[in-house]
Amino acid sequence: MSEIKKQKRVVLFTSPGCHWCTTAKTYLKSNGIKFKVIDISKDESAAKDCQKHGCRGVPALLIGSRWICGFDKVKINKELGI
Repeated sequence: MSEIKKQKRVVLFTSPGCHWCTTAKTYLKSNGIKFKVIDISKDESAAKDCQKHGCRGVPALLIGSRWICGFDKVKINKELGI
């Protein structure tokens, strides 16, 4: 019996017109990763949460309990096991 590995919860923090946010969305989708998008321009508390964890811009990703600031493919792959 094969064991199905449950995907970690992924939240992508974005803002309108952000090129790297679009790149991150496309990358996650192309790898079959389910994720929730939060627009920090519409959610002030989410923006503060990103800053609190050291992210000064977007995209910021929360994978499980780990924050990744910016589109860092190596860190994203490591956290997701891809």
